[in-house]
Amino acid sequence: MKPRQPLSHAPFVAVAGLSARLLAQSAVRAGLRVAALDVFGDRDTREAAELWFDIGDGALAIDRARLADVLTRVAHLPRFLGWIGGSGLEPLIEQLCGEPGLPRFIGNDAEANAAVREPRRFFTLLDALHIAHPAVSFARPATTEGWLFKDAHGCGGTHIKPASALDANALPAQGYFQRMSNGRPLSALFIGARGRAHLIGFAEQLTCTAGDLAFVHAGSIGPIDLPPQVVARMLEALDALCARTGLVGINSCDFLLDGDAFEVLEINARPSSTMALYEAASPDAWPHGLLACHLDACRCGRPPSPESTALARQPRWCAGQLVLFAPRPFTVSAGFSDACLRDPNCHDVPMPGTRIEAGQPVCTLLMRAASADAVRRALAAQHARVVQRIETCDEPDHACIPYHF
Repeated sequence: MKPRQPLSHAPFVAVAGLSARLLAQSAVRAGLRVAALDVFGDRDTREAAELWFDIGDGALAIDRARLADVLTRVAHLPRFLGWIGGSGLEPLIEQLCGEPGLPRFIGNDAEANAAVREPRRFFTLLDALHIAHPAVSFARPATTEGWLFKDAHGCGGTHIKPASALDANALPAQGYFQRMSNGRPLSALFIGARGRAHLIGFAEQLTCTAGDLAFVHAGSIGPIDLPPQVVARMLEALDALCARTGLVGINSCDFLLDGDAFEVLEINARPSSTMALYEAASPDAWPHGLLACHLDACRCGRPPSPESTALARQPRWCAGQLVLFAPRPFTVSAGFSDACLRDPNCHDVPMPGTRIEAGQPVCTLLMRAASADAVRRALAAQHARVVQRIETCDEPDHACIPYHF
């Protein structure tokens, strides 16, 4: 998908999160000028944005005070529309939405966020709407076997731990226990507008283990086909949630699918990283990127066109993305960074000189192929290739990759 080049008189939008690259690139496709606010400052983020600001706290997390200060400054950019939040802002949204002097937030307001992010409210709502979910408890179960503990302010799977590993006297106030269930971990991407959910598609969630964390987000593959009856019931559930909570714009629903039965795990009330899958697999459906649809829904209450959603459900391709975690500590060389930046399948490319510790994210791999199995093979080959780059930093050009899409 070729981006629409922003014009010098085009409006500015700010995108913020742990990583703002995906949102920045999607905004550029919409013809907007971008101010990116994140903690990594990757090369492709800076290439997409006209301005980049560091909002990190020095430990791969967002500093609320720095974020608020930067938002106050970017509000003075020409024809500034507002700001859009991504992953990592979950514990801050309520404060930021109510803080005087900040620019308009283009997304779900504090009330809509609380309705799906506060565990007691959310699971009570699911019960009222007769939407299945794994058993939850707000007190430590008598036996912790088969139970997980989740921090409602977390993201990326780093907030999920075995209940048995927790100190009973040091549980976060916003946490809850959830019984483990069977099923494939999937997600549904949808756009909320005028109290309805407009389904974009379904994706398989990829996870990996890091220490005592068994559900760390490692990527996704999609769009995938699900049985028509599952699609109909999921859309009915999402419609009901949008009607009751007022969710708007791009959101995602994580769920487990066991046969034809699903259980909802959580709603991410923000644009999801799976946007990249649909933009890659169905470029004709989203010629100006999915963030343009988010803006239309949030600012004007306008749903995506029926033509776009119809095209999205008949993709020519399947796409997959995989987070590459560092196999060992290393400092990013200019050669490694340049090779990844030239590689069209590498994203979130770190700056030369960046120190990356073992287990920390290095970059994101994005591949496209005719089937999910072909995507998995391509991701595995690309993963091996970039790991080799880490070891040598003198790999030949990416044009030698023997995969064609």
